[in-house]
Amino acid sequence: MTNVLFLAFSALAIWSGWRVFRVDSMVRASFQLMVSFIAVGLIAVLLAAPYIGIATIFMMAVEMMVMALFMVMFMMNPAGLNPMMMVHQHRFSIAAGIVAFGGLVLAVLLSDLPSQPVPEGADVVRALGHELLGPSMLIFETAGVTLLATMIGAVVLSARSGRYGDSDAGSVPPGLTPGGEPAGRKPENGGGHHHHHHGGH
Repeated sequence: MTNVLFLAFSALAIWSGWRVFRVDSMVRASFQLMVSFIAVGLIAVLLAAPYIGIATIFMMAVEMMVMALFMVMFMMNPAGLNPMMMVHQHRFSIAAGIVAFGGLVLAVLLSDLPSQPVPEGADVVRALGHELLGPSMLIFETAGVTLLATMIGAVVLSARSGRYGDSDAGSVPPGLTPGGEPAGRKPENGGGHHHHHHGGH
């Protein structure tokens, strides 16, 4: 069963990593990359490295969600979901990918990797926990607070409602082609945004 799960997660990691360069959106690419990292984390769990596997899943899920939010904020309308080509310099990228893959394979096959088996019964998770919550605690706490502040800022900046009304009031999205019709949803009632003033502000 373990072998079947290993092959399944490996295939999922490779397939979703390939899909990163085939989808037509930075947001979709972020989610495909998140799936690939989650599959790699599950492989680590199967290889008796539960802490590394779960930490990889948590860290990459948060990181890819933050990246997707920033794509929504800063990519061209609508919200980073415009069809676009995800690969540039096709021949060079293909050659670079082949060379990098071949180099990594040779490094794994030809390197004299050390063999240091963990003694049976060793509580490696506890030892790692002491390390993270001891000398390295400040580093990880700082990184956690920074990621939290980044996510909160991304949500606030990308929210439609603002202090002085809707953030998209009066804005016109760019066209998919130069000089073309604005992309995205068409405003109701013939265009324009109507503001209603309510008491109590």
